[in-house]
Amino acid sequence: MTRRLVHSASPFEERYGFSRAVRTGNVIRVAGTAPIPQDGSHTPDSPFDQMLLCGRIALAAVEELGGEAGDVVRTRMYITDAAFAEEVGRAHHQLFQSSTPPATMVVVAALLDPAWKVEIEIEAALG
Repeated sequence: MTRRLVHSASPFEERYGFSRAVRTGNVIRVAGTAPIPQDGSHTPDSPFDQMLLCGRIALAAVEELGGEAGDVVRTRMYITDAAFAEEVGRAHHQLFQSSTPPATMVVVAALLDPAWKVEIEIEAALG
């Protein structure tokens, strides 16, 4: 089975030895995607804007591997405060309203960078 990889601008991919996403067959799996602006600018402050950024980075990887938002079959969101759930959920709806995938939101103690309020993982199935 062919295996295709995608990388992003995250400095952690090379340092920690992982890819943003992998496609094997008709399945695409996107690694935990943090709100790291791809142009080197600053991470947005609001949970809503961070979620939009995370989702756009993750969806760009899906698209590079031949998929689209409508192919997403699973999302997992990690948030650092339960109070962020509404904003993160609104952004998730904006990103995935065409596919309404099963989703899980988990409150965690922290993410790698203290400025990050949310991180997302995505799974997509093509065809």
